[in-house]
Amino acid sequence: MKCLLVQPIHPSGIALLKEAGIEAVMASAPTMDVVAKEIADCDAVITRNAGLNRAAIEGGARLKVVGNHGIGVDPVDVAYATSIGLPVVFTPYANIRSVAELAVAQMLTLAKRICKSDAAVREGRFDYRYSREFHEISGKTLLIVGFGRIGRLTAEMAHAAFGMTVLVHSPRVPAEDIALAGFKAAPDLDAALAQADIVSLHQVLTDANRGMFDAARLAAMKPGAILVNTARGALIDTAALVAAVRSGHLAGAAMDVFDKEPLPVESPLVGEPGILLTPHIGGATEEALERTATQVAAQVIDVLQGRRPEHLVNPQAWREG
Repeated sequence: MKCLLVQPIHPSGIALLKEAGIEAVMASAPTMDVVAKEIADCDAVITRNAGLNRAAIEGGARLKVVGNHGIGVDPVDVAYATSIGLPVVFTPYANIRSVAELAVAQMLTLAKRICKSDAAVREGRFDYRYSREFHEISGKTLLIVGFGRIGRLTAEMAHAAFGMTVLVHSPRVPAEDIALAGFKAAPDLDAALAQADIVSLHQVLTDANRGMFDAARLAAMKPGAILVNTARGALIDTAALVAAVRSGHLAGAAMDVFDKEPLPVESPLVGEPGILLTPHIGGATEEALERTATQVAAQVIDVLQGRRPEHLVNPQAWREG
């Protein structure tokens, strides 16, 4: 049997596949036109943020399982896979801690002006230390938008380590569940934005929330606030974000995810130094990569050997026996 890897995964995952008698082959390019051609003789495929569209799935005449390396499955055409009875597996727990840690690191980096301070020292501007641009995050108000596993852990870290007051906007989560976790539900997003010193996004991308942080919503944020996004780039209107930071309404923003990846060099984000950019590294720690690769590989093996996998995105596509 053969498994196509659309993008690289940790060697431990490849070793698991090999032990199960499954040959792992790397796609020559992580583009759907190339994948559609190279998937023809593969029994399985593992993809990361490149996803898998309908054309690529249709190219896999022998395909029995799609492995999604990570939590977000929006780049995969799950609806089509389900319609043809093709199981899609994912790893909903593997990178939670790594992404939450990055969200907190981004908050600190922006509040402490670490990137600007580094540049100042290298440019001989040591007096930058007198600029009074640096802030603590301890005791500040954090708004978590999306109270899934990563949002919850980010909230716990921020509260436990820095005593932050945590507001949570997550309409699908009952207010009593948020309260039981030790935080305050904030059903009115705009009202919560006016109170928050830092806003951290943790939502799954849907048609309903695409571009939800537009110019009006960014204007509703507290002047001098910080916006952190480790979820999905398309949650934010790029031009509006650049304008909000450039005008000084926001003290800064951090983006680890983008509507189009890799981020084009001509993107307006690139030219705005007040926006911290990282290349989708939230789940890219060595520890998270190993967990994710082994968990997705193990589930691919389960399907190919006739066992129900632990984390099915589309359980209705599973047929026992």
